[in-house]
Parts: sequence; C-alpha cells; structure tokens
Amino acid sequence: MKLHELAPVVGSTQVGKRKGRGVGTGNGKTGGRGHKGQHARSGGKTRIGFEGGQMPLVRRIPKRGFNNIFAKPLTAINLTVLNRFEDGAVVDAAALIEKGILSDCPYGLKVLANGTLTKKITVKAAAFSESAKEKIEQAGGKTEVV
Repeated sequence: MKLHELAPVVGSTQVGKRKGRGVGTGNGKTGGRGHKGQHARSGGKTRIGFEGGQMPLVRRIPKRGFNNIFAKPLTAINLTVLNRFEDGAVVDAAALIEKGILSDCPYGLKVLANGTLTKKITVKAAAFSESAKEKIEQAGGKTEVV
C-alpha cells in the first residue's frame, strides 16, 4: 500500500451542504433559514433553556433541599476488597492506592459492610459503618478511626 492509495472507508465522509448557491439546489436564496425572523439573522440564537420569554422551567420549579458546596465526600470501599491483603496487614488509604484498588482518596475513606472478611487485619479509615466494624472485629481484626 502506498500513500496515494489511501482513502477513507466508503460512506464515512460527507461533503458539507453549500448554502446560497441557486434555487435549483434546494438551499438557495434564504439558504434554508426561511424569511426574516430571529433565526434568519446571523447570530440569531437563544440561550439554552430560553422559552420565548415565558418563565423557564428551571425557574418555575421550586428549589428543594440543600447542596453543601463545601462537602468533602468520603471514598467508600467494601469489606470484600480487604481480603486481598495478608493476615496482620495494616490497611489504610495509602495501602489501597499502592495495591491499585483506589486511584486516589482526597478526603478520607469509609468502610462499608458489603461482603465478608476472612483475614485478621487492622483497618485505618475516617469512618466505618456499624456492621462493617462488627464484621472486622468478628474476623479478629481491629478498626482505627483516623
């Protein structure tokens, strides 16, 4: 194969419509924009959500709830993940990142109780669910709130 033989797959490219090139093309004269009006003008667009002057839906619906913009969400992991560590290991966010289980943990770790734990390990995290704490201690491990 040579450079001059290269061609795109048939049907993968389309030639753009040429506006304003005569009545016979179907896109002549007004170029598919109709006669006058906002959309016939250059730059004649409305912003997203604009409803022609009617109060937009976003503003008609009442505000509900509260979204804390300063919240620092914890990264959640399940107990099944902790079985990848050996007995007696100390598991914290750094150990999980090192093993490749987490990519990053900016605000802390929370351990949830999904699954079972078979290893005796010490887990250091910002928070534990009650049932996760029980399962870790039943398996002979320890929990430390950091």
